[in-house]
Amino acid sequence: MASHPLRYNQGMSDGPTRRPATYEDLLALPEHVVGEIVAGELHVSPRPASRHARASSRLGERIGGPFDSGRGGPGGWIILDEPELHLGRDVLVPDLAGWRRERMPEMPDAAAFTLPPDWACEILSPSTSRLDRAAKRPVYAREGILHLWLIDPIAQTLEVFRLDGEGYRLVSTYAGDAVIEAEPFAAVPLELGALWER
Repeated sequence: MASHPLRYNQGMSDGPTRRPATYEDLLALPEHVVGEIVAGELHVSPRPASRHARASSRLGERIGGPFDSGRGGPGGWIILDEPELHLGRDVLVPDLAGWRRERMPEMPDAAAFTLPPDWACEILSPSTSRLDRAAKRPVYAREGILHLWLIDPIAQTLEVFRLDGEGYRLVSTYAGDAVIEAEPFAAVPLELGALWER
């Protein structure tokens, strides 16, 4: 019996259609890459570059303290870096995600999450922007994730989306060094400039 080659896409390049990717294909990837499965296709991205990693780390600090730990803010959230989400047949790894504690009172001891978060954040890079915008965003909408942030550390922008029916509606776009109050974390001002500092 002939085996069918894997459906594989590195950096969203166009390629032939092959067998749908499986979780075993993800496990076989080297540790220095991030693998995701969207619509049966394996997407492999390099580990984040420094500006991407800095924006993600800084954002996690800024919202994690007040919203996860309750330091200087209302608490009520579980915020995680790069959680593995098993959403139907799709396996996604957002840069950050958050669950309201009324939906997930405590974090399960698990390698992956099947409960969709309430908020997801993608830090865009040239190699992942198309994947994040065109392939992953519809999955997040299908799963009912209410809030989606897209951050571009090169353009120094934050786009805030809210689920509206079957898709997302752009609520606000912020740029540069603005101090913002962005849903769902509007209770504590966020200094955007801290995300771009080098």
